[in-house]
Amino acid sequence: MTITVTPETFHFVSFDAPHTARIAARVATMLGLDDIDIDIVVDETSPLARVFVDAAPDRIVVTAHSGALEDTKHPTNQSDRATTLALSRALLKARDRVRGGFADAPADSALELRQTAAWDVHIVARLSRLGMEINKQASLYNFRNRHGFADSVDGVFETIWSIEATTWSELDAFSARAATARA
Repeated sequence: MTITVTPETFHFVSFDAPHTARIAARVATMLGLDDIDIDIVVDETSPLARVFVDAAPDRIVVTAHSGALEDTKHPTNQSDRATTLALSRALLKARDRVRGGFADAPADSALELRQTAAWDVHIVARLSRLGMEINKQASLYNFRNRHGFADSVDGVFETIWSIEATTWSELDAFSARAATARA
């Protein structure tokens, strides 16, 4: 596994490329992705907290706006927790695409908001089971915002939260069921 971080030297934020690479290596090993090369491209000019991932069987490219990796209490400074969580989410999504039954999922740019929210629930629930500190209520709130505020929607959320493994078509069906349940 080779991990590259771009830029190698940051000018607008106080981030450390080698430290970011070490966090990515630890996460990749935890997720069983230590046989895939990983490129991390940080847009240090953007305070947004957006992360995009492109995955192929031999290379994963994570593109992150610097806000996704920063300490919210100390802007422009890197946060180990935020960096770990952002990379964990991106790399687990990549693993889903290349090894986990999500090869038929639309590209991130083509996903509906409800689909993105459902996939995120599935991702963060598994990270929680791996011992990462996750705010389940924030995930539920995001899921409700995309599917509706109803007991039936909460039931679908709990189903997605509790499943260990699923496929893209199954997850999309859960999301569609939640979206129609509110109507």
